[in-house]
Amino acid sequence: MADHQKCAAEAALSFLSGKWRPMIIFWLMQGTRRFNQLQRDLGGVTHRTLSKTLKEMEADGLVARHDYGEIPPRVDYALTPKGRSLAPVLEAMHAWADAHLTE
Repeated sequence: MADHQKCAAEAALSFLSGKWRPMIIFWLMQGTRRFNQLQRDLGGVTHRTLSKTLKEMEADGLVARHDYGEIPPRVDYALTPKGRSLAPVLEAMHAWADAHLTE
């Protein structure tokens, strides 16, 4: 494998690294979510971890945060086009798991 291909693969994997990123992408593929709904969907993620992960994903250009500037606070999270472009990757991982983890 060429060096630039190896680096590209590593860069792609970095967008999916961590326990929660793939699941956050999965749930946001279902539609826009508010923070608490996303936390319930994920089950088991702490407020701090989810907040940190969403901020990282926003910085990576995968997630868009929309703050309505209301009291009480209302904030929505959605995938950006870059984030949505990871859908085929997650679908391929799901297909691989279905094919190989039942062996």
